[in-house]
Amino acid sequence: MEDINNIIRELVIANRILAHEGVVDAFGHISFRNPNNPESYFISVSRAPELIKIDDIVEFRLDGEPIGDLRDRMPYGERAIHGGIYEKRPDVNSVIHNHSLEVIPFGSTSTPLKPFVHMSSPIGANMPIWDIRDKFGETNHLVVTMEQGRDLAGCLSDNAVALMKRHGCVCARKNIRETVMTAVYLQVTAKLTLQAKLLEKEIDYLTPKEIELCNVNQLGPLGLDRAWEYWVRRSGYEG
Repeated sequence: MEDINNIIRELVIANRILAHEGVVDAFGHISFRNPNNPESYFISVSRAPELIKIDDIVEFRLDGEPIGDLRDRMPYGERAIHGGIYEKRPDVNSVIHNHSLEVIPFGSTSTPLKPFVHMSSPIGANMPIWDIRDKFGETNHLVVTMEQGRDLAGCLSDNAVALMKRHGCVCARKNIRETVMTAVYLQVTAKLTLQAKLLEKEIDYLTPKEIELCNVNQLGPLGLDRAWEYWVRRSGYEG
């Protein structure tokens, strides 16, 4: 049995990191699957990520129903994003949804968002774009039902990232630190792509094999631990 308290603390730190790195603002959320019960996950009640504390973390079933006591607090409305992905992807143990201003344009234009520097490898070689209109017509673009969450998860397939047209994106990996690494460098890659396009229209992207080789370092203990220590210090988190 894994110590849930340690993972909850890491989830709180992850929220602080994502806020400080500009990946999330007042909106956006990160969750982790319960390692002792894969049919549930932990996520904060509805708060701005930078303000989240340990007491805000609540356990939910994959269908979005709370297991813990909400104590009259509102849960996030888009829990179906997390439940849908966990249901579809048993290999995924952490999910981030955000509205990074740098990333959003790539979901609504024909310009591809792909890694072309080694540090960007965690975002993966393929990045599908999910359009809620395709199946659900005109909506407010929020993913509030399990049917919508499952459809998004189907679009994500076995990739690490999916863009959400006119909305944002999701990142999904096997633990919190990998997912944070992916979300941070997704935003970095978006910024670099915009800069590169100003210099030249064509970009020389990494090959799938190069991405695989780069991820050995980026998503290995050395890369993850080094980045995590740096981001925790930058975030000002003191427990």
